[in-house]
Amino acid sequence: MQQIVSHRLVASYKHLPAIGKLAASLLICGATGIASDLMSHSGSDTWFNSLVKPSWNPPGYLFAPIGTVLYFLMGIALWLILKSDAPAADKKYTVSLFAIQLFLNFLWSVFFFKFQLPALAFLDSILMFIAILLTMFSFGAISKLACWLLLPCILWVSFATILNCQLWSLNQ
Repeated sequence: MQQIVSHRLVASYKHLPAIGKLAASLLICGATGIASDLMSHSGSDTWFNSLVKPSWNPPGYLFAPIGTVLYFLMGIALWLILKSDAPAADKKYTVSLFAIQLFLNFLWSVFFFKFQLPALAFLDSILMFIAILLTMFSFGAISKLACWLLLPCILWVSFATILNCQLWSLNQ
């Protein structure tokens, strides 16, 4: 499935003007974040507020701006890869990795907030970390800047994975 999406994205992307390529990349990442948020936060506030949290848990108002910035950076990174002169096969592979990490990112909120399954969300975040790391290496072969734009994402996922594990541990 991911390969079909990445193949079609790379193939159809060639025909867009430069601004359209940027808009499409930002839209793909932004829509993923919005869809995940809409699917996962209905009625979850009561549950989340009832959890025992570590003292270093960030205030809730920080999560939306951080997520927005991260999805924006992912969109720019994707745009840099898709507009590059790299061979189409390299782009397809790299975009497939990107699509996997984006999908895992989408799933984390659904597992954690909608289904209230911190253990499954923790597993997802570990897989997401690995997928982002692989994506960064793959991006780096095409665009160093695209690779570096994912650094805040992997740092946040590292922090969120530790926080997720702590929340799971404190609330068993």
